[in-house]
Amino acid sequence: MRGAALSVTALLLLAGASLAIGATNLWSGQLDAGMVLAVSRVPRTLAAMLAGAGLALAGVVIQQTVQNRLVEPGLTGTPEAAMLGLLVITLLVPGAPVPGKMAAATLGALIGTAGFFVLSRQVPRRDPMLLPLVGLIYAGILGAAALGLAWITDLVQYVAIWQAGEFSGVLRGRYELLWLVAALAVLLYLLADRITLLGLGEDRARSLGLNWRQTVLIGLGIVALATAVIVVTVGAVPFVGLVVPNIVSRLRGDNLRQNLPLVVTLGAGLVLASDILGRLLRWPYEIPAATVFAVLGAGLFLWLLNAPRPRHDG
Repeated sequence: MRGAALSVTALLLLAGASLAIGATNLWSGQLDAGMVLAVSRVPRTLAAMLAGAGLALAGVVIQQTVQNRLVEPGLTGTPEAAMLGLLVITLLVPGAPVPGKMAAATLGALIGTAGFFVLSRQVPRRDPMLLPLVGLIYAGILGAAALGLAWITDLVQYVAIWQAGEFSGVLRGRYELLWLVAALAVLLYLLADRITLLGLGEDRARSLGLNWRQTVLIGLGIVALATAVIVVTVGAVPFVGLVVPNIVSRLRGDNLRQNLPLVVTLGAGLVLASDILGRLLRWPYEIPAATVFAVLGAGLFLWLLNAPRPRHDG
């Protein structure tokens, strides 16, 4: 309970800082502060929190599904596949509405994630580093395909936008799709025990009565939808789905149902903190939150690889 209270308090403090920080001075009296908050600051803060929570949850699911803690959506080709879906619908239906683009991105992400899952079944499990390396190559191939298609069709600028996860363009009316992440979080909480059983492997999960195929499809669907919504709205943010679940697991053990609230708050808080740092480091200019988190996430990942894993009694 104490850890949950601390994480929520820290997240609220970060949210307050995010609302207060910006190139526009809310207390100068020259602008309508309420309008700036409602149109820009509040949507931006909520978007960063929802994106961080969604990527952290997607990381939990994919790690349980492939039984490897060193995998995250960015190492499964999911964002790249979502970009391919966006490119295809942009070429075929240039004036497609946002829900149509999200559907295309979700379908592409689902196909790409399913392809990685099939590939992961063929990779030996003896070395846990092997699967992330295979995923890195797989994601690189999909990313190269997306960039090649964009180059041929003169849409490279779109790919650059989707790759750079940043929140400066988030305004009221342009982030609301991210509330789907909240619905996915509720769904995942209800399915937490079934997702946990996926981490035991197919044979053991089936012996415990789990409908393994159905649960895998649901899990891949959650990963694809969460990643696609985030890519469509703010772009890709690396390392969140890798670092957050591992930190929580080290602190709290492997009880997924108990860990999910902390996973959500920690993912939301770290991405929001990265966005705040991006606003402050080159004031009044901004560094994308994805760039900031990539640096922080790389350091955290190296620490996770080398730090001893604590024991959890009971």
